[in-house]
Amino acid sequence: MHRDAGMLMTEMRAGAMEELIRNIMPYWIKNMPDRDGDGFYGRIDGRENVVAEAPRGAILNARILWSFPAAWVKVRDPLYMEMATRARDYIFRHFFDDAYGGTYWSLKSNGEPLETKKQIYSQAFFIYALSAYHMATGDMESLDRAVSLFRLIEKHSFDRERDGYFEAFTREWGELADLRLSEKEANEKKTMNTHLHLLEAYTSLYKIWPDGELRRQLSGLVRIFTERIVDPATSHLNLFFDEEWNCRSTIVSYGHDIEASWLLCEAAEALGEAESTKGVALKIASAAHEGLAEDGSLWYERDDAAGHFDRDRHWWVQSEGVVGFLNAWQLSGDESWLELAAGLFEYIRTRLVDPENGEWFWSIRADGTVNRDDDKAGFWKCPYHNSRMCLEMLARCSEQF
Repeated sequence: MHRDAGMLMTEMRAGAMEELIRNIMPYWIKNMPDRDGDGFYGRIDGRENVVAEAPRGAILNARILWSFPAAWVKVRDPLYMEMATRARDYIFRHFFDDAYGGTYWSLKSNGEPLETKKQIYSQAFFIYALSAYHMATGDMESLDRAVSLFRLIEKHSFDRERDGYFEAFTREWGELADLRLSEKEANEKKTMNTHLHLLEAYTSLYKIWPDGELRRQLSGLVRIFTERIVDPATSHLNLFFDEEWNCRSTIVSYGHDIEASWLLCEAAEALGEAESTKGVALKIASAAHEGLAEDGSLWYERDDAAGHFDRDRHWWVQSEGVVGFLNAWQLSGDESWLELAAGLFEYIRTRLVDPENGEWFWSIRADGTVNRDDDKAGFWKCPYHNSRMCLEMLARCSEQF
């Protein structure tokens, strides 16, 4: 090692706290609350322009609701709880479908429903967020609504014949032709991404509501990853599947690889079966390591079949890389993983952080230039990956002493 492990952990812990309380959370508190209404704006573009009329996405709002109570538990800043409650109240008023159950995909800027489809990915994020709010406050309505979403997912989405979860439904929970999260996705019945965030959400819910059915389904999600989603030959995650679980993708997503490597461990630990995922988690982390650039950052994705290699450094991939590398160090005792985590965090602070306006840029392009064309905050750019990275760093770099 170039530096003592204890010194690295001390530096990373201090850096994570500074990044959380001086940069990430203040940006969202200052810039995102709607000054003329309730809730939060739907978008700030890459040049710091607020787009007040932008649609308000389920993912943005759910991730705001997760981030502030999760950070409040650690920091106890009353502004965090103010933002968390603002997010919860807006979600309760506007995102929940009182007629058919579940939550909408997006709203107009005035709070009216826009896209009313029931995307299971977003139902999962509302479970994750409401669980965090209940954990911080004891709010029973948040828990009750999280449980109701779990039951709706199990009723409509779970495939009892072939296992796993279907992607999306109409507002009335009927069949939907276009199942995709975005235009770049494959239109397939089952995806790694939705299963990953169901795993994350069910883990969080199980910690506060240890229900027997929930335990069975969470255990089943762990099994789906280890038996169906993780490629046995490469240890990368396969991304898209038909309803029979035939793989329909050749893309390697380094960010999802490293994110799954630690979320699987978190799920197994919640189930009291921490040892069960240790081996596969290290294999996935090692596969993700293939995407490491010489400067210590992580590339975005590659697709050998299509001759495509995206070497941009996206904000969320770097966030998950730090946590995944720390997790691999804790699992293996190999301090080279700790060095990788420290190097990646240094890359984030010197390249991705916006020193003038706060928060992080969407990405650093393959040529090293800052990407100001994609959002600073928006439908997908939220305070979740990076605030969670900081919170995980504070926990993991403390418990080792």
